Amino acid sequence: MASIGEFDPLNNIVPATKIEVTVSFLLWPSFNSVSFNAVVVLYVQGIGTKEWMEFGRTEVIDNTLNPNFVRKFFLDFFFEEKQNLRFDVYNVDSRSSNISKFDFLGQTFCTLGEIIGSTGGRLEKSLSNEDGTFTICHKTEVVKNTLNPVWQPFTIAVRALCNGDYDRTVKVDVYDWDRDGSHDFIGEFTTSYRDFSRGQNQFNVYEVLNAKKKGKKKKYINSGTVTLLSFKVESEYTFVDFIRGGCVSMCVCLCSLTGNPSQPTSLHYMNPYQMNAYAMALKAVGEIIQDYDSDKLFPAYGFGAKLPPDGKISHAFPLSGDNENPNCVGIEGVLEAYFQGLRTVQLYGPTNFSPVINQVARSAQDVTDGSQYFVLLMITDGVISDMVQTKEAVVNAAALPMSIIIVGVGPAKFDAMEELDGDEVRVSSRGRFAERDIVQFVPFRDYMDQSGNQVLSMARLAKDVLAEIPEQLLGFMKTRGIEPRPALSSSELPKLHRHI
Repeated sequence: MASIGEFDPLNNIVPATKIEVTVSFLLWPSFNSVSFNAVVVLYVQGIGTKEWMEFGRTEVIDNTLNPNFVRKFFLDFFFEEKQNLRFDVYNVDSRSSNISKFDFLGQTFCTLGEIIGSTGGRLEKSLSNEDGTFTICHKTEVVKNTLNPVWQPFTIAVRALCNGDYDRTVKVDVYDWDRDGSHDFIGEFTTSYRDFSRGQNQFNVYEVLNAKKKGKKKKYINSGTVTLLSFKVESEYTFVDFIRGGCVSMCVCLCSLTGNPSQPTSLHYMNPYQMNAYAMALKAVGEIIQDYDSDKLFPAYGFGAKLPPDGKISHAFPLSGDNENPNCVGIEGVLEAYFQGLRTVQLYGPTNFSPVINQVARSAQDVTDGSQYFVLLMITDGVISDMVQTKEAVVNAAALPMSIIIVGVGPAKFDAMEELDGDEVRVSSRGRFAERDIVQFVPFRDYMDQSGNQVLSMARLAKDVLAEIPEQLLGFMKTRGIEPRPALSSSELPKLHRHI
């Protein structure tokens, strides 16, 4: 991987010798990523201590390979001193402020004098450890009470290990762990990605050497050996790789139809001047998902209503009113069918989730080759009436190519929904745990803009509820060993939806 950082101070230096430094960042097209959420951390080195101290961070710029940061660093310039700077670049993939939680992309070193003295006040640097230093890219777990530890396998990105340079030196340090944190240095050895790639053989048995011990003891040979037991290279495919290969995200919109839509107090109230919460949630999420669907046909259902002419209660009826063709054209078609359904059915209860989850799961069960991934959007204003059956349905669905988005609208308590979300504790049923987390639940009220700006509320909702879908899709494909198909032309994209 080749990457370049550009650091642009302003041309005008104020009399107080405050230097304004801005940062931009460019990645070559060969970088194995579609985009990332970039942040740059600036460190300054103490004159006397030589320790690196964090000076500041840029803002995080989402979904780009070429971010231009707005936040500036204001540095005091001293002509008589060598002011060493370090810029670390990270991919921010969590809400934590802890840098160690982010993916390290690279770093570069320079002096403030280099920036000021560069042509046009513009300095370009490669992101790497070209100064001979090393950056920690992985720590194993601690194996206690043994002289012959065997560490668990771990996965690390090639860019984090060697910045894409297969012959770059990789250094491994070995320590004797102490509870108080004062770990004793045992020794070190060096290798490279290319050497590792040979797998288990005589060349990947390394002597762990301690230079201090070697200097003091004439008979010192080594502090032990480390043997590579296995090495495997896996391609990391992206969400876009699967979408380009024709992996259609199918949006199935389902609404809990309870209440009286003619009453202003109802969450289904058809206000002629603004959308109700159900319509806002449908539009917010649907408008994003429909971009990944080739034919823009969405099977849309309602549940929890009495249907004409006999008033039979249904927990999965097509909003279109056509049992043979439940598809709606685009998210606008879904909204139209939703409002039409409010006029023709009698809203009722209870709120049963398991029938619709099982219905979508049956379709997903027939398409496990990676050609389709199902996204089930459920919007509800009530408490789940069949929690036991719903948990079992989620556990079963977790083994299929599908994700479930649940949006809670209204003032109800949604404690049961949090349990289904499974972020902290994986959903279980009858002693079986879901093999992966496929449910994302959010209460819409948390995203409502206080000023009443519906567009902003919808944008906030969509951003949060859809954030986990790419990771969930990739998780399923990876566990099944499914690779993305070659990118399809527009004429080759699939045009057939399964009826659910």
